[in-house]
Amino acid sequence: SKPGAYGAGLQGLIDERCWESRTDLADAYLNWGGYAYGSKDEDSDGLDAKGAFEHRLGQLDAVVQNQDNREHDLLDSDDYYQFQGGMTNAVTQFSGTEPVVYHNDHSNPAAPKIRTLKEELNRVIRSRVLNPKWINAMREHGYKGAFEMAASVDYLFAYDATTNLIDDYQYEQVADALIFNPENQAFLQEHNPHALEEMTERLLEATQRGMWQDNENYAENLQQLLLEIDSNQEGN
Repeated sequence: SKPGAYGAGLQGLIDERCWESRTDLADAYLNWGGYAYGSKDEDSDGLDAKGAFEHRLGQLDAVVQNQDNREHDLLDSDDYYQFQGGMTNAVTQFSGTEPVVYHNDHSNPAAPKIRTLKEELNRVIRSRVLNPKWINAMREHGYKGAFEMAASVDYLFAYDATTNLIDDYQYEQVADALIFNPENQAFLQEHNPHALEEMTERLLEATQRGMWQDNENYAENLQQLLLEIDSNQEGN
């Protein structure tokens, strides 16, 4: 990153919805991460090396992310999609070929587990995001629990934007479990209606960008829900 900065440059674009194509995300990743560090000499600290960085990215065949604990997962933090997803997308854009992507579990150093990123995403979505036990546990935390649901949807969307690895049926399952489930929707309306609005907007964005090929009229239902949320907010 540039001296004094941190991150991969994608969070602002994703959060503010100010990108048009995956090329925009690749350019942001390149611009934020294209600085070189060497010796302690003043002239070699944080030099602009975007050309060299782009050249290297264009030659990669695989992207590997190691995780050394099980205290969180890749849909718990924006860092994972920014760095792993950001690199994956940049390699695809600059090389013209999608790399193989691995997410490696080193929480037990004696028995590391190597999974593809697709396998890891499937595992996290199935075991946590869609897990009734997790959803019920989040409800016990009121506003913050609703925030965690919305964050998971944001990071799922961002991973799809950078890797194209989220399937249509997974979007449907997430929408059904977190938004259209009557009990959970009532919880969100009571404790954090902004989280409900954010999730609804994000999933609708996925349909609008063609990331979610919606064949079941989810977009129409999401749009209707947004109108209802706006109406409730005006009434309050």
